[in-house]
This record gives sequence, structure tokens and C-alpha cells, in this order.
Amino acid sequence: MSNASQLSDAYLLREDAPLDDRNTFGIAARAPCLVEIADTAALPEVLALPQLQDAPVLILGAGSNLLFAGNPEGAVVSFDCRRVIVLHEHDDHAVVRADAGAQWHALVLWTLQQGLSGLENLALIPGTAGAAPIQNIGAYGCEVGEYVHAVEAFDRTSGELRRLDRAACAFAYRDSLFKREPDRYVVTALELSLPRVPALRLDYAGIREELSVMDVATPDARSVAQAVIRIRQRKLPDPAVVGNAGSFFKNPIVPTALAEDLLQQHAGLPMFRGDAVDNRKLSAAWMIEACGWKGFREGDAGVSAQHALVLVNHGSATGVQLLSLARRIAESVRARFGIAIEPEPKVIGARW
Repeated sequence: MSNASQLSDAYLLREDAPLDDRNTFGIAARAPCLVEIADTAALPEVLALPQLQDAPVLILGAGSNLLFAGNPEGAVVSFDCRRVIVLHEHDDHAVVRADAGAQWHALVLWTLQQGLSGLENLALIPGTAGAAPIQNIGAYGCEVGEYVHAVEAFDRTSGELRRLDRAACAFAYRDSLFKREPDRYVVTALELSLPRVPALRLDYAGIREELSVMDVATPDARSVAQAVIRIRQRKLPDPAVVGNAGSFFKNPIVPTALAEDLLQQHAGLPMFRGDAVDNRKLSAAWMIEACGWKGFREGDAGVSAQHALVLVNHGSATGVQLLSLARRIAESVRARFGIAIEPEPKVIGARW
């Protein structure tokens, strides 16, 4: 059991805190110190606590994008603040502000209820609003960076709370300034500029087909979100049932010439527009499945039978076992296709 100390109304400190229920893999891990923050204004005070001085601090959201291959060396900080408001109203759009601790899927549904669009393709992604810009989360042809108005973050270098606009966030595929400088910035809030008239994206991963099954002839943002939810529920295992962190590997982006050469050698290899005119994004799931890993299980560590990108914990797998499996999968893809694939989740306690 952990010892809890209410040092302030704004935060709660726990020593020797279990993290098993704070990561969606359900991996057993412990933090020497866990601080739960109810008011982001207390962050500078929290970061100055003696318990946070001797080792790197891990900022933990919903634990849906990390793998504990060991215990964190230092303190863990979690935001409990979840306020969501409309910050600015405009004729054609609105700016929404969400505290870092707000649950992402709940935020998506709330924006749709306000008559706003843009996030419908990102429905049912686990995690928090604070984590969304760090990873530049994306799904079904959309990335959150497209709708970011600004990110509020505490700069540990200067000791100041900063507000960075979209350009300053330096978004890229599953990447951002905050991911590249994790020891400097702590995201405290997210501002999103969301249109009132949707520009629906339907030509990705079966959305049109799902809408047809739903008998929706004229889709709107809400129906697209429902289609995405149905597809995700069908294709991806529920972390509440079997431990997982969603897609474990990023889709590799390669030069167009290399992508076309691979397609000549491996008919049917899916590829998509990359992040520039001269590259293409390849399907890591297709390559992993082609290597025979889909549905693989070794003890309690395995690969989902629903989706080859998803590593799963069937019960008591350790993070070390899952990391070892992930490395073997990546090596088999490299041996067969000559392509390096990298993990999406942050690995704690080991290097990739």
C-alpha cells in the first residue's frame, strides 16, 4: 500500500505508489512517488518538491501510450483537472479549451454535442487531452495537430507557463516539440479551433462502408464519429478486457521510390500519402501480419487476433516480455521487407 500525504488542496502526494491500474497494458509497476494535481497552478510548487529532484519526472495521463518495462526511476505526476470550456465563439468556428486531465474521448463527444466538428475521426482514442498534442494523435486520415489553436505548457527551463501556437508546436507524424523535449515542457491545457461546418473525411479505412451499414445516406460529424467508434470496437481489443496500448508500432514513412519497389515485390502492400510529396506511409499492420504474427501468443504476451498492430497482455505478462516480443516482430519485418518499424508507446525502464 502507498502512503498518501495531503500537502495542499491542489495536489496529493503518494509514496511507493502502485501503477498497475494507471496503464492500459495492466503491467505491474510502482513509482517511488506519485503526485496527483487538481489545480495546474500548483505545478511549479509540485516540481519544486524534494521528492522530484533526484530523477526524471514522468508525466502520466491515462497510461494508454506507454509500456512499463521497469519501474520509473523518479516521481510520477498525474493531472486530475478536467475542465472543458468554449473559450471563444466565432461565426464559423469556436475555440475550445481542455485541461490536461480531461479524457480525450469524452472531449470529442462534448465538442460534437456543441455542434462543432473536426475531431469525429479521432473518437474512442484512449488517453487525455494533455497527451494528445504530445503524440499528435491521429486516426482515419486525421491528426489532432490540424485543429490545435494553441498548447499551454509549463517550461521547466524558464520556470514560466507558455502558450505555444500551432506552428510553434512543430507537429509531425506522431511527433511534436513536446515529445522531442519531454524534460522541458509539461502540457497543462489544450486549445482546439473547431469548425461549425464539417469537412468530413470518409475515404479512409472503411468509414463509408460502415456508414452504409448504418443506413446513413447523408452523414454528419456525429454519424462519422459513431462509424469510427463501431469500427474501432470491432477491430481493436478493449483495454478493460485485455491489456493493450492500441497500435504499438508506427506506420513507417519511406521515399516514394522505395515504396513503389516494395509494392512490386509484395503485391497488396497498402500505402498512403506520407508527410511530403516525395514519400509514402506503409502499413505496419500488413507487414506484421505477413510475417505471421497476428494472433501470436507466448505465455500471456501476444499479438491481438483482431489487429496485428496491437500487442496484448492476456493476464500477467511483464513489460520486459512484451518489449522482447515487440523487438522480435520488428526484426522479422526488417528481415523480410528491409523496413525498420518503431514503437508508438513510450517505453519506461528500458531502451528500444
